[in-house]
Amino acid sequence: MRKKFFGTDGIRGKANTPPMTAEIALRVGEATGAHFLRGEHRHRVVIAKDTRLSGYMLEPALTAGFISVGMDVILVGPLPTPAVAMLTRSLRADVGVMISASHNSYEDNGIKLFGPDGYKLSDKVESEIEARMNGVDKGYLARPAGLGKAKRLDDAGSRYIEFVKNTFPRNLSLDGLKIVVDCANGAGYRVAPTVLWELGAEVISVGVEPDGLNVNSGCGSTDCNVMQAAVAAHGADLGIALDGDADRVLMCDEKGALLDGDQIMALVAEYWARTNRLRGGGVVATVMSNLGLERYLESLGLKLIRTKVGDRYVVEHMRQNGFNLGGEQSGHIILNDYGTTGDGLIAALQTLAVLAESGRQASEAVRLFSPTPQALQNFSYGKADPLLEKQVKVAIEEGESRLGKDGRLVIRKSGTEPVVRVMAEGDDASLVTEVVDNIVSVMQESLR
Repeated sequence: MRKKFFGTDGIRGKANTPPMTAEIALRVGEATGAHFLRGEHRHRVVIAKDTRLSGYMLEPALTAGFISVGMDVILVGPLPTPAVAMLTRSLRADVGVMISASHNSYEDNGIKLFGPDGYKLSDKVESEIEARMNGVDKGYLARPAGLGKAKRLDDAGSRYIEFVKNTFPRNLSLDGLKIVVDCANGAGYRVAPTVLWELGAEVISVGVEPDGLNVNSGCGSTDCNVMQAAVAAHGADLGIALDGDADRVLMCDEKGALLDGDQIMALVAEYWARTNRLRGGGVVATVMSNLGLERYLESLGLKLIRTKVGDRYVVEHMRQNGFNLGGEQSGHIILNDYGTTGDGLIAALQTLAVLAESGRQASEAVRLFSPTPQALQNFSYGKADPLLEKQVKVAIEEGESRLGKDGRLVIRKSGTEPVVRVMAEGDDASLVTEVVDNIVSVMQESLR
């Protein structure tokens, strides 16, 4: 069944318009709660959010939906997405919910769902929840005496802080390191600086003044200029930039050079392989990861496995095939020795462990390969699908031929917006750009 509401990472859209309305959020709560009713115990759901204004609308609507099917709701307020996954397992809850549109601006919001194991839901479960949402049978609604209750968990942030700190090697500390952390005015604005400070670092915090409208606005991992400028201004050793729900991270060294998810995965893979901690013989990434990462891993005798875009597809392959490191170029890093989903703060700590152990500057220690030239353009479209046009198919075939066996061409539709992403990479930077420009140009012509 083709899903109407769920995309590559839960449900997402513009706040107060379908599917991000209070009415639909209520239905999501009802249907999800009904799906996870199992046994006679008191059922529980953990609900967190980032700092968007619309969270005040969606949180009570979801709460009402879960209560209506007999689930008790545990509200934890603004916390990172990975905290929801952790708390769902820790509190023996039946469902976890994160209200966030991740790296999008405040106008958007979203609903991410986790099962009792702390993992994001499969396509199959999402389809089953949608079927309940679209149905007319409400037989799963609780009787008056069976309604759930709601309460706040005041120490949820402290629990997550201790959990994250325990992932850092016990024989190391961050003493002597000056670190900039940009929290994107998002869900990590309290916990991230606290973790770094309690581990010994001198912390310069930016993006920690959320007002409901400034999440990801000129800050965080979607705009690293603030982090880079702060590193230069304060003479910091490293910069960390989280996104709105803190499940992804980008970093920079003391010179301001950016480190994306591919560089972070390379660093952790080398570190873990050297310390006999890497499982699966390599790394799981997506089709968007750089060819330079693949070549670097091969030089270490490690392999790179690619999945389709979406961190949950990376996680699925990791679970099925025994890998403990994976992620996306965008900064979702999954370290499943510690958690079930991407965690920007834990990924940053693994990078910092390398610095703390080596005593070297970040520019010497954390940039392990030169990226292969890539070009990426996003093509927005309306109802007509440009990938169905004959001339577009021909242009794609020609592009693949020009790039040859040493290059790659990835064409994919976004799972969250009407956009086709066109990415090419190869050793010839000008050729890569030409191929992408040509395909996008043909798409524009085909829809006129």
